[in-house]
Amino acid sequence: MSLSARLAAAQGKEPEERGGAGQSGADRYRAAGARPPTDQVNEVRLRLQRKLADELGPTLYGNAPGGGGDDLDARVREALNDLLAREETPLSGNDRARIIREVVDEVLGHGPIESLLRDQSVTEVMVNGPHLIFVERFGRLEKAPTEFDDESHLRRIIDRICSRVGRRVDESSPMVDARLPDGSRVNAIVPPIALDGSSLTIRKFSSVPLTVGDLMSYGTLTRQAAEFLDAAVRGRRNILVSGGTGSGKTTILNILSGFVPSDERIVTVEDAAELQLDQEHVVRLESRPANSEGRGTITTRDLVRNALRMRPDRIVVGEVRDGAALDMLQAMNTGHDGSLTTLHANTPRDALSRLETMVLMAGMELPSRAIRDQIASAVDMILQVSRFKDGTRKITHITEVVGMEGEIVTLQDIFLYDPNAGAETPGSTGGLRPTGVRPHFTDTLAMYGVTLPATMFAGRRR
Repeated sequence: MSLSARLAAAQGKEPEERGGAGQSGADRYRAAGARPPTDQVNEVRLRLQRKLADELGPTLYGNAPGGGGDDLDARVREALNDLLAREETPLSGNDRARIIREVVDEVLGHGPIESLLRDQSVTEVMVNGPHLIFVERFGRLEKAPTEFDDESHLRRIIDRICSRVGRRVDESSPMVDARLPDGSRVNAIVPPIALDGSSLTIRKFSSVPLTVGDLMSYGTLTRQAAEFLDAAVRGRRNILVSGGTGSGKTTILNILSGFVPSDERIVTVEDAAELQLDQEHVVRLESRPANSEGRGTITTRDLVRNALRMRPDRIVVGEVRDGAALDMLQAMNTGHDGSLTTLHANTPRDALSRLETMVLMAGMELPSRAIRDQIASAVDMILQVSRFKDGTRKITHITEVVGMEGEIVTLQDIFLYDPNAGAETPGSTGGLRPTGVRPHFTDTLAMYGVTLPATMFAGRRR
């Protein structure tokens, strides 16, 4: 007798079988929020899927989602309709439409999560094992009403994603970073590292990038702050965007990059290409991990070094997280003004500390004073982006790096987030307000024909 049965007997209860006594297998799965394996429609779907694979054979596989074009999609749907016409199981019109949709998603797309990837309101898909899928929608997490059949089904989708970008994931290499053809970032981790089944995380790539007008309407920044950032980018200030995971750093970096004049040459360096620039003169570089033999690695640091030889007016680094920070600082200090990058940190002061730490990761035994001098000379401004509990993302600090005082890099806030800003407006969640401090680099901006009205910084001096 099992332990649970003995405990139930001691309490005077009937021992329950798995999932509860008196419940059918289908009821137990429904109670757990999962699709019953005995579901009639599901059985028909699996049977037709196998027959479809037999009929069309290798034509189905080796095509990226959407890569086969309308012809392949039409052939699959035509074959499915023929198979359904010969199916003896009685099915409603809704069931037939569901079967066609799920089979097409399975053989040409990404299985159960294909519908989530098509949903424009979903920004991230998180698969915690085959039967538990969450999505981020409007900044909030919620459980998705779909699932994979089992672990092997999930692994097939992961293998399909990886194989299409020349990557692999297995027990010997259980972690992989990749991206979908549309640019969405993918991270997969499988057993034995993932203890509860394979995990898949997809951060969707927005087909329509947000504009500065969108950010103002969302309350991420104010018109006054947007005009200041526009002037700072046109005035070739080196800007660091800081924030946590999912706070919107890349979105802000994309907005800032859009302020770069169209007559300047931009070189972008990213781990996964996400920036969407409208300028014509842009060179995009992407790092590459090692191949299955452990060779061929191209790091962000390699690309930043190479970018310096490409006659860039601006260097935009998607994110610095290692010794590439040293090369980025060198670029900012050697005539590549107006460079932009992001890093993970919780405050502007923490961003400087982390930047110092990453410079040390380059293996150069530099004294702290020398590193801080480099940072104070290279970085002109820090933008802090935060994600709030309600899912909104806002710029909370626009901070100027003033210089050095002794051993300390001095900062001054130009704009600060005020939770009470706009309190007179119903539904307002605060916004950026000027601190009343005018930035020291105002005169430098004038060299590039950029002037800032004094009223831009009118505010309560702290």
